[in-house]
Amino acid sequence: MSLLAFVLPVLAYLMGSVSTAVLVSRALGLPDPRATGSRNPGATNVLRIGGKKAAIITLLGDVLKGVLPVVLARGLGAGPVVIAIVAVCAFAGHLFPVFFGFRGGKGVATALGVLLGISPVGGLALLGVWLFVAIVFRYSSLSALTAAIAAPFLVVLAVPASRVPYGLATLVMSALLLWRHRSNIRNLLNGTETKIGAKAD
Repeated sequence: MSLLAFVLPVLAYLMGSVSTAVLVSRALGLPDPRATGSRNPGATNVLRIGGKKAAIITLLGDVLKGVLPVVLARGLGAGPVVIAIVAVCAFAGHLFPVFFGFRGGKGVATALGVLLGISPVGGLALLGVWLFVAIVFRYSSLSALTAAIAAPFLVVLAVPASRVPYGLATLVMSALLLWRHRSNIRNLLNGTETKIGAKAD
C-alpha cells in the first residue's frame, strides 16, 4: 500500500478537526457555541446565537472540510477503499476534533461535503432530502436523521461500481450521526425539540 494511503486519512482527520463554528464565532465576537444554545458547534446552533451570516459561513466551512479531503484523494489517484477511509476520517475529525479537546459537532454538514466529494449526484439528492424535511417540519435534527437513514441507499444507487467501500463508509457515518443525535431523538419524541430559527436562551 502506498504512503498516500496512510497520509491522506491523517490529513483528512486534521482537516475535519478544524471547528468552523468555533472559529467563526470567535472572529465575529459571538459566544462559544459549545457553551451556548444547544452547545453543539454546528451551523444550526450558530444560526441561533449569531444569525444567518455566521451560520452560512459555518455551513460552508463544514461542507468544504468534507469535500476537500475526498477530492484531494481522488485527484491523487487513490482508489475507492482509500477514498472511503478518507471520508470517514474527515467526518470523525469533525465529531472528535483534536484541536478542540475532541468536543465536536454532530457532523451533518461535513457528512454532506464528504458525500458531495464521493458523488455530486448522491450528495445533491441527500441535500434535497434534508431540505424537504426541514421545510415541511422545521426541525434540523429530524432533517439530519432522515438524511442519515437515506444516505447509504443514495450512495449505493449513485456509485454502483464502488458500492461496497462507499456504502460501508456511509453506513458508518450514518450510524455515528444517529448516535450523536440521540438527545435530539428524545426531544423529538417528547415534543421539546427546538425548531429551525429559534433563538438561543
